[in-house]
Amino acid sequence: MFSAADQEYMSQALRLAEQGLYTATPNPRVGCVIVRDGKIVGEGWHARAGEPHAEILALRQAGASAKGATLYVTLEPCNHYGRTPPCTDALIEFGVGRVVAAMPDPNPLVAEEGLKKLQIAGIRVTSGLLQSEARELNKGFVARMTRGTPWLRLKTASSLDGKTALNNGVSQWITGAVARKDVHHWRACSCAILTGIGTVLADDPLLNVRDVDTTRQPTRVVLDSRLRMPPSAKILAGGNVIIVTAVQDQARREKLQAKGAEVLVLAGVSGRVDLKRAMEMLAGCGINEVMAEAGCTLNGALIAANLVDELLMYMAPMLLGDKARAMFDLPELTAMNGRREFNVRDARMVGRDVRICSRLSDEE
Repeated sequence: MFSAADQEYMSQALRLAEQGLYTATPNPRVGCVIVRDGKIVGEGWHARAGEPHAEILALRQAGASAKGATLYVTLEPCNHYGRTPPCTDALIEFGVGRVVAAMPDPNPLVAEEGLKKLQIAGIRVTSGLLQSEARELNKGFVARMTRGTPWLRLKTASSLDGKTALNNGVSQWITGAVARKDVHHWRACSCAILTGIGTVLADDPLLNVRDVDTTRQPTRVVLDSRLRMPPSAKILAGGNVIIVTAVQDQARREKLQAKGAEVLVLAGVSGRVDLKRAMEMLAGCGINEVMAEAGCTLNGALIAANLVDELLMYMAPMLLGDKARAMFDLPELTAMNGRREFNVRDARMVGRDVRICSRLSDEE
């Protein structure tokens, strides 16, 4: 169905899409290549919301050469008006002869209607080429569109015996400088960084991107059931902060809002924040990928609520002992059938530390 040339050109489109890794959110990362007579005549990738889509940029570059050409795109072309006009109309107008899409768009506003529209216009359409790779690039967007919650990546930094801090709370630094710098790449890929008030009170972190060249900072989200956030906290600097609480305290709320924070009340059971509703709220804000950087209490709660898609674990070659703090606060198991299993997708050295990426065993 697909030739070696098709594979090559779609691979190039995927490489182009990766250039939007840090900036395309809340839109998907999309790349496009236009080929005529065995030669690339147009390329494009989507940089940020409100700017031209990958197909439009490639068409502009190709110009008249787009007529009768084959267009390779990593996601089904849109057929609806959003911040920009439908890409399908432009493809028809330019007279493209064939469209190869890596995957259908999970957005209900598209839902393969874009491909159908192109077929009706007489354009040859195929899809499914390098679909797994395209889906992986936009797993957060797919999650938000299909299940209504973002992709949640939980990051930990621990010793070999699974400890994240000494019993007295001291944790700087367990992992080395190379690993800490690597974390900033993952932060930059994320739409939001999630933490708990315990981490804010203990470490007063910024939780922003510092070691990666990017024009976009992720939203910082703090789960703060009792609204204990001090207005002087570093995380409030620069705004773009959402505080999710379980209490109605107008006086404290107004002080935090004066610092530029958005405060939302999402009460659950036992006076805690409703984690599932918090994730749904973030999806409603256009958040595709969330990275949690928190302590064992929130880490355990997120896993117990079945909200974690991926573990990003940095392990340093050291032992901190039995009394040190663990990665996850989870209830004791009395039978092995209660265990949670993950599939390791990648394991590598990052400086002197080991980085392990794993996902729930039922994830694709």
